[in-house]
Amino acid sequence: MGETANHQHQHQHAPPTQMVAPPPPAPPSMAVSKGPTWQPNEQLQQLQYCIHSNPTWPQAFLLAFQHYIVLLGTVVLIASILVTSMGGTNGDKARVIQTLLFMSGINTLLQTLIGTRLPTVMGPSFAFTLPVLSIMNDYSDDNFINGHERFVRSIRTIQGSLIVSSFINMILGFSQIWGNLIRLFSPIVIVPLVTVVSLGLFARGFPLLGNCVEIGLPMLIILVIGQQYLKHLHSRSSYLVERFALLVCIGIVWAFAAILTVAGAYNNVPERTKQSCRTDHSFLMSSAPWIKVPYPFQWGTPIFRASHVFGMIGAALVTSAESTGTYFAASRLSGATAPPAHVLSRGIGLQGIGMLIEGIFGSLVGTTASVENVGLLGLTRIGSRRVVQISTGFMFFFSIFGKFGAFFASIPLPIFAAIYCVLLGIVAAVGITFIQFANCNSLRNIYVLGLTLFLAISIPQYFLLNTSPDGHGPVDTNGGWFNDILNTIFSSPPTVAIIVGTVLDNTLVARETAVDRGMPWWKPFQHRMGDSRNAEFYNFPVRFHEYMPTRFL
Repeated sequence: MGETANHQHQHQHAPPTQMVAPPPPAPPSMAVSKGPTWQPNEQLQQLQYCIHSNPTWPQAFLLAFQHYIVLLGTVVLIASILVTSMGGTNGDKARVIQTLLFMSGINTLLQTLIGTRLPTVMGPSFAFTLPVLSIMNDYSDDNFINGHERFVRSIRTIQGSLIVSSFINMILGFSQIWGNLIRLFSPIVIVPLVTVVSLGLFARGFPLLGNCVEIGLPMLIILVIGQQYLKHLHSRSSYLVERFALLVCIGIVWAFAAILTVAGAYNNVPERTKQSCRTDHSFLMSSAPWIKVPYPFQWGTPIFRASHVFGMIGAALVTSAESTGTYFAASRLSGATAPPAHVLSRGIGLQGIGMLIEGIFGSLVGTTASVENVGLLGLTRIGSRRVVQISTGFMFFFSIFGKFGAFFASIPLPIFAAIYCVLLGIVAAVGITFIQFANCNSLRNIYVLGLTLFLAISIPQYFLLNTSPDGHGPVDTNGGWFNDILNTIFSSPPTVAIIVGTVLDNTLVARETAVDRGMPWWKPFQHRMGDSRNAEFYNFPVRFHEYMPTRFL
């Protein structure tokens, strides 16, 4: 009774408890309500064969032949543009095509064996167009017996310039200068670099296709429908359609173009239309030799002129930027991790050796990693290194047996342009995927990415529009060598992307925003032992690495 009263007394004097309102419920996540979110993925998981897995031998040979066909379009386009302007004959053009294919085979084999080890085809680069035009312009006023003599003099000068400029790439690569530059990159730099490697070649897409719409447009439509839609009709044959639709589509449209040619559809059209549409207007079949092996100094002794060497040095720097962006795209589309800095340095150094060989053999231009062939990896979903290595066999065969190579070289260029519309688009999209490793919601990142991407397209377009047919660009000072270097560098979208992106990304609140820039993801891939998978994808074959100096590995 007392305890109860005391308890009641204490209860009466206790302070009243205050009711705390519960926190309001959190607003529902729109991401959860609308569907799942996807985590960043360093390797594409939908590839059917990755870098070190291989399809069956018959399929590998057909896939390798597709790589050869895709490369052939670029080879023929460069030869058609430059050889005729240099005064060369159809026979000269055929020999140039053979030499370009032969050099592509050598450089592709070197890169896939002891270079970056990525499945990248090495093809001729348009970056050398301005230096070549400059050489042609210097010889335009000289008195030659005929156009062929002027062509030989020009290509001998190109040889000498390639030999000297090749040491730039070798120094950048084997001294690790290029690798140290790449360590300054972040995903914010890689996105515009890889994207403009593809978008910078837009002139080789629909503008080239439009030269013969009745052939190019059907090729584009049939390729998209045949390769992407028809594969869903039958599950068992879907992989065959996806892998080999390109060859089938080329055969169908090429036959259609041949029918139009024979029927006389292009008899009374302008000369430019004939060159784009007719299947018999390249004159390669009649002028190509049956058997011709490219050999050193086939055009004569190289001519060394300092005024032209500097222009080629600018082109060598540009090809280093082009190849770097292409290698990053190839790593994604082959199922590998991002290539380490020392691997890219190794590849650029070996590219310099390849350029030296090209100068010795008398190639028309230097080589770079082919963007179109990297896009083919994504189109077929096969990133096998062996397939690309097999493709070098086709390059060697058709470069030696000229008549057979000339048969495929007669494919109209608008057909290749339709293919490039698809392949270059794939590479551009792959470049965008690197943004997943950085903070997409950072306004600082948006600023750097947007400005870099826009200037990397806009500045080269300005230089292109203000460059005369003889190669004179906007930079026009008394120093011709200085003009050639700057006009060549700033006409290249990947080079401008590296310059603008690297400067902005490393000077604009860089240290404080390292996580937003994606550096925690990026750094492990830039060191030899940073990620355990680096050795799996990029080590030398067999035990070759045991005999190489460590700084070159």
